[in-house]
Amino acid sequence: MTNVLVVYDRAAGRLLREQEFTHRKDALAARFRVEREQGDHDNIEVVVLTARSRDDLLKTHARYFQTLDELAGAQ
Repeated sequence: MTNVLVVYDRAAGRLLREQEFTHRKDALAARFRVEREQGDHDNIEVVVLTARSRDDLLKTHARYFQTLDELAGAQ
């Protein structure tokens, strides 16, 4: 399993940070640390995604990893 911390700017539609962790607890600790650092920004989304592989995450959560143009072209 892979656990990926994602920091995403919704307003800009772009990935700000991606970091992979072996252990979910480490990924969650990083998430809470980033949320404290970011403060109260409505447009910044901080999540931990878990899947068998990064490729699986690219399929299930493409919006974090692809541009809007890439997403529009994939349909």
